[in-house]
Amino acid sequence: MRYRALTILGGAVALAACSASGQSKPASASDAPAPQAETPYASTYQAYPSAETLIIPVSVFDGAGGGWDNGWVHMKDGKIAAVGGPTSRPPEVDNVIDGTGKVVTPGIIDIHSHLGDYPTPSVQAHADGNEATSPTTPEVWAEHSIWPQDPGFSRAMANGGITSLQILPGSANLMGGRTVTLKNVPSRTVQGMKFPGAPHGMKMACGENPKRVYGGKGRMPSTRMGNFAVNRQTWIDAQQYADGDRKNRDLANETLAGVLDGEIQIHNHCYRADEMALVIDMAKEFGYTVSTFHHAVESYKIGDLLRENDVCSAVWADWYGFKMESYDGIPENAALIQQAGACVVIHSDDENGIQRLNQEAAKAQAAGKRIGIDISDADVISWITLNAAKAMGIDDQTGSLTAGKMADVVLWNGDPLSVYSRPEKVWVDGALLYDANDPKRRPVSDFELGQPGEGDVK
Repeated sequence: MRYRALTILGGAVALAACSASGQSKPASASDAPAPQAETPYASTYQAYPSAETLIIPVSVFDGAGGGWDNGWVHMKDGKIAAVGGPTSRPPEVDNVIDGTGKVVTPGIIDIHSHLGDYPTPSVQAHADGNEATSPTTPEVWAEHSIWPQDPGFSRAMANGGITSLQILPGSANLMGGRTVTLKNVPSRTVQGMKFPGAPHGMKMACGENPKRVYGGKGRMPSTRMGNFAVNRQTWIDAQQYADGDRKNRDLANETLAGVLDGEIQIHNHCYRADEMALVIDMAKEFGYTVSTFHHAVESYKIGDLLRENDVCSAVWADWYGFKMESYDGIPENAALIQQAGACVVIHSDDENGIQRLNQEAAKAQAAGKRIGIDISDADVISWITLNAAKAMGIDDQTGSLTAGKMADVVLWNGDPLSVYSRPEKVWVDGALLYDANDPKRRPVSDFELGQPGEGDVK
């Protein structure tokens, strides 16, 4: 990306110098540390340079259900140093940003995106999200399809305040492969975007998509009972692999064993309440847990079941009716899930929707209010910050304005739940990566350079 190149090259040179000046080889093999297995395709993410910053006075939504006016946020060394209210004493900082009339939130997190593996321009050459050649493909990894130059990444930051996002394979398959969580930063490689320490997920899908794709090819599954039969047999085979010595590498079973070991989360595309209940039973049969049902337009029917099994629902505000399994979708879905005490996340599944998750959350809040469910603005903000982080397994690092967490922060020019507001500034790990008032602080994909509309964020 344009203003990243020198930083990356400089960092590469510095790292090479460090390795060249390392300690001498141990005198004997017994002195050497035991060899460690390297993590394949490990994150090489390095935060951009940050500056100590104080935003004051400003209205604050902390992402964890708290909200107050006349507050302040202190960022230092890439972390949230402290957050205060009108009666707490702020630190003395040289770099002060006036937040009068503005609002601070944690960085917005999209738990369900296909940026990079279905990038724009949306042409067949870029369609890399569905390995639709077998009903189960747990061996594939979404990150191996991601194009870091997708212009959608910078649009998501500039228009939607997105600082982290989970990229999933598509939903053609019962088991679509591994997901990956990214920091929304310009990088030459996907490894340079990978969120450090974030667990992999595995995408699963139930319902119409797998039975349509494979039934259309004249093979199993062609029905919902076929979906479950293929899933169950695959888990049985995976249990046998996991219980063995695992010496003979098998990429599909390595992923499935990771799920059974509790190291890889399940993110399950599922619309109907009855199927979600069956998936919960299947998870109990084979000893894994479901982190989140995605789309989940009928979660409102089983809110108690979701609460009891600690399963989140990543939902749209009002998408419904575009196929039979979405026919019972209602705009009050999120509010009813919240009322039941279950976990709500607002997601996009769309390169345009990711730019407006704040507005989608506000729509879902308004739909609840119309039926008498009054959800506070502070709780609604958690739908697109901390709840998403929890469901992705990164809430110990981001998702709320908590001291010690990554300084992933958005300064909005007004109420973030208003259609008239938009991000004014966005920090990732304390580095100011977007500033609406500074054209030089607008990341531009290499793909856009020299093209009409280059860097346009309208």
